[in-house]
Amino acid sequence: MSRIGKKPVTIPSGVTVDVKGTTIAVKGPKGELIQDFEPYYVKLEVEGSEVKVTRTKDSKPHRARHGLYRSLVSNMVEGVSKGFEKKLEIIGVGYSAKAAGSKITLQIGFCHPVEIAMPEGVKIETPSNTTVTISGPDKQVVGQMAAIIRKVRPPEPYKGKGIKYVGEVIRRKAGKAVAGK
Repeated sequence: MSRIGKKPVTIPSGVTVDVKGTTIAVKGPKGELIQDFEPYYVKLEVEGSEVKVTRTKDSKPHRARHGLYRSLVSNMVEGVSKGFEKKLEIIGVGYSAKAAGSKITLQIGFCHPVEIAMPEGVKIETPSNTTVTISGPDKQVVGQMAAIIRKVRPPEPYKGKGIKYVGEVIRRKAGKAVAGK
């Protein structure tokens, strides 16, 4: 049995979980998330202040999805109660970011500024010119938007210029070797 899948998901106070057939809806102070699951693989039940995920069969695809679906439910509950956050750091002379509403404008060495629009429910902030904070209740969407922003100018291995996650280690390469006499 899946070690992750057999653990029940605890529902914190202020969060409501509603299971209707194959759809689970989770509401909390940070927002609402709805996910549709395949009833062929797992069965969702709300018992008191816990959500239990049980698989319908013991075949390999069922075992594989058991832990996955439990993790998805756990992320939904955590997202609407606490929220998720990704931080990016911009490194380079003259590189900057500015958030305005649900858009971010990046000045990162191109001849034009790069504008990226955020989907609904995702909040973006720029505490400084070189720091970007993306937050929201959906872990997948927050991570995807951080990856999209990073992909505009990934860090290069020689000087480390570009957009990187806070705490990410960039392996540096040696520059050109100077020939000795």
